[in-house]
Amino acid sequence: MSNKTFAYLSVSSSDQNEARQLKEIQKLGINECDIFMDKQSGKDFNRPQYQALKQCLREGDLLYIKSIDRFGSSSKEIKKEWEEITQDIKAEIKVLDMPLLDTTKYKDQLGTFVSELVLQVLSFVAERERENIRKRQAEGIADAKASGRHLGRPKLELDTLSKKQRMDLEKNYQAWRDKIITGVQFATILQLKKNSFYKIIKKYEKSKHE
Repeated sequence: MSNKTFAYLSVSSSDQNEARQLKEIQKLGINECDIFMDKQSGKDFNRPQYQALKQCLREGDLLYIKSIDRFGSSSKEIKKEWEEITQDIKAEIKVLDMPLLDTTKYKDQLGTFVSELVLQVLSFVAERERENIRKRQAEGIADAKASGRHLGRPKLELDTLSKKQRMDLEKNYQAWRDKIITGVQFATILQLKKNSFYKIIKKYEKSKHE
C-alpha cells in the first residue's frame, strides 16, 4: 500500500482567510477527502477533525500543516503532538510557512537539532502571541465597560432596520396576522433570524399602540 499525503487546517469560526488557506493546500494536489479542517479555537488538540486525521495517519505518510500558530496555542502541546506524529506514528510533517520544519529533510544530527530548535521557538512565540491577544481583549472589554460602551452586536431596534425592511414589515404585517403568510416566510422577507424576527414584531406591535 502506497503512502498517503494529508493536510490539516485549523481556523476560527470568523476566519476570513479560510478559502485562501484551503486553496493553497489544494494546489499541492492533495485529495479533498484527505484535507482535514477544524473551525474552532486551537486551545487544545481535542478537535474532531484533528483526532480523525490522527486515526488515518500511518507510518511513512506525509502531513502538511499551514503554520505552527494555527496548529496549536500551547508550546508544550504542540511539541507533544509533533513527537507523537513523527516518532510514534512515524509519519512526516511539512509546515508550509516555515520550510525549516520539514521532517523529510535535514535528517542529519545538526539538521534535526535546528528543526527542533525552530519548532520550540515558534511554538513558544505562538503561545505568547495568543496570551497577548487574550490580554488585549480583556483590557478592551474592561475599558469598554468602564466607559459605558455597549459590547457585542448592536441592539436590534426598529430604527436599526433598513428602509426596505421597515417597508416590508409594514407591507406584510397584516398578511402575517391573517395567516396568509407564515412566520418563517415573513422572517425570510425581512431577512431576520427567528429570534430577531419575533423581537422586532413585539417592538413593532408595541409602537403601533403608543
